[in-house]
Amino acid sequence: MRCKQTVFFILILLCLPSYSYAQPWSGILNPSRAVDWSNAGIPGGIPSGTWTQCGSTIAAYRGTAGTINTALSGCAPNHYVLLAAGTFRLSSEIIISNNNVELRGMGPDQTIIQFTGSSSCNGPYADVCLQGSFNWNGAPQHLTTWTAGYSPGTTQITLGSTSGLSVGQLIILDQADDAPDTGNYFVCSTTACSTEGGSPGRKVSGTNYSQQEYKLVTNISGNRVTISPGIYSPNWRSSQRPSAWWATNILQNSGIQGMTLDYSASNNTSGVMFWNAYKCWMRNVRSIYKTTNGGGGRNHVWFQYSSHDIVRDNYFYGTQDASTLSYGVETWQSGDLLIENNIFQHIVSPLLVGNTEGTVFGYNYAIDDYFANATWNMPGPSFTHDAGTAMNLFEGNQGTGMVEDDIHGTHNMHTYFRNLWIVREPWNTKNQQTVAAELASYARYMNVIGNVMGQAGYSDTYQVVAPATSHCNTSIYVIGAQNVCGAAVDTTNVLKTLMRWGNYDTVTGAVRWCGNSSDPGWSTICASMSEVPSGIGLYANAVPSNTALPPSFYYASQPKSWWRTPWGTPAYPPNGPDVSGGNIANFGGHANNIPAQLCFANSKIDSAYQVTYTVSAGKWSGGTATLKIGSNPFTLGSIITVTGVNPSGYNGTFVVTAVAQNTVSYVVSNPGSYVSGGMIVFPNIHLFNANSCYFQAPGHRPAPPTNLTTVPK
Repeated sequence: MRCKQTVFFILILLCLPSYSYAQPWSGILNPSRAVDWSNAGIPGGIPSGTWTQCGSTIAAYRGTAGTINTALSGCAPNHYVLLAAGTFRLSSEIIISNNNVELRGMGPDQTIIQFTGSSSCNGPYADVCLQGSFNWNGAPQHLTTWTAGYSPGTTQITLGSTSGLSVGQLIILDQADDAPDTGNYFVCSTTACSTEGGSPGRKVSGTNYSQQEYKLVTNISGNRVTISPGIYSPNWRSSQRPSAWWATNILQNSGIQGMTLDYSASNNTSGVMFWNAYKCWMRNVRSIYKTTNGGGGRNHVWFQYSSHDIVRDNYFYGTQDASTLSYGVETWQSGDLLIENNIFQHIVSPLLVGNTEGTVFGYNYAIDDYFANATWNMPGPSFTHDAGTAMNLFEGNQGTGMVEDDIHGTHNMHTYFRNLWIVREPWNTKNQQTVAAELASYARYMNVIGNVMGQAGYSDTYQVVAPATSHCNTSIYVIGAQNVCGAAVDTTNVLKTLMRWGNYDTVTGAVRWCGNSSDPGWSTICASMSEVPSGIGLYANAVPSNTALPPSFYYASQPKSWWRTPWGTPAYPPNGPDVSGGNIANFGGHANNIPAQLCFANSKIDSAYQVTYTVSAGKWSGGTATLKIGSNPFTLGSIITVTGVNPSGYNGTFVVTAVAQNTVSYVVSNPGSYVSGGMIVFPNIHLFNANSCYFQAPGHRPAPPTNLTTVPK
């Protein structure tokens, strides 16, 4: 039974099972191309708001993390360990391995943890490790066949054995990659379908098992297992040797919040690792990699074999080497995560999407996407990167763009809804990969709906379809190529399965409803070209009957736990074809700032992280000031603060537009001839406390210590 959207609020309680009631996307997306994204994250939210403190508050100290780890391991369920204000200098990793505990600081503007050295965290190396037992794809602790129950929505499956499995356990379902390619839903991770190959899934006798789904066991009857949520992807089948595997113990209901984690002196690969973690969280954390260190950090947060976790209300700064392996949050092997309302600054790839399904990336803000290549832009915040990614939702994010790449394999059925993609930041003069939406080879059955995109005056072409190469760096869409202007490999399948509806772009200059002759704008905008895949065979999408869009594909109403700020309540929804009077210029009034952007724009710079560089000379020409300095750590897009220059017109906070061996340039109105003095301070890492940025409604905000900054009402 499927309830009609028009009577959703009346009949929602009658529509059972849970996956069968009308979704916000009903009437827009074919159910085969979407899932119930309200399942993402922890049901009911982060639970620690009523928890009590475990033991005494731990004062700041220097040494190993042993004192903290001992306190955590000794906590009874539903308790937290509290760290005092001050700076902790730890030479080993923090480990959270027992359920229902939280590590809490006094706030990221008060409790600072600086890490040094190297720590294992089950092998990948991380400074904070939220870990279950050592279960990984190279040697699963429990592995069995999956013999029945493959259809989407199915909640009962049959396994070859249930020995060692119990209710409440998290199981991982996977199957062998597809071969050959039928041109339909396709999971592949070899060099036959990607530029580099490789997959984070299991390897069995030379065959990759890239596709995964993560399910909670709710009942066991013999070999028949009831799972939640039901099956997502439509391509599970016995010919691909589907399997199930699971850890003996998973970490549940544990997390961290209220602190700064500084990895500037750490040699670890990751900042925070979720390893076999279920319903765990990271909230109100300032996470810092200083790019001047040159260490080996890969990412700020790494998910492995984890599900239904939350990363929300955090601030992430920097990557270690500004190369391609420099990420914010990486969902390497995971499912049903909620990555929401985070700030990403000076990071190459803020959201690096590995083989995850059912995950929501919502309302994240990315600025200063930092990449060392002088001409190559890195659109963000989202890069879909590994084989096995499918059925994920990207909603309300703001940054330069999105990429469905073809580096490690194929991608299927992602939905992009109400995002803002500005193509280039105002200071950015790079001219390669400067597109709003890159849909590379083997990105099939994508849904791009209600987004706002482009750069007025720079974007000059609506779409480039491979093998065409003209204007491919200045178009809104690049479709079907290997890399932006690369060879045409899978152009036909990428284009014909793509669903586009109700998007605004700066080249068209209007909203595109391109489905049939009765759609608004057909004759003047769409040129008789449908952008709805209603005529394909499998997973066709009918033309929506009208142009109404819901505010969200995963929220029933405006979020209450973080949408309000001291600087006003942003418009909801913030972006889309039905938004008017927006406060972000050059997008036809269709775009507004989101809470994370307001928090970033109104948070002060942390002087404790700034290094001073002396200015010895300067000049101004054609709108650009150029200052001479000794050493030069800056890159294009670095945010710097200039003080003490005479005349004072040189002073202020600016974005670097050019660098040379001993000079740095930025845009400023004519300040006059340089006279004397001055210094540049960098980096501009922000002070941050989510409890000062976002109103937290009762029942959503963990009770803070009494000396935390008052939450605005």
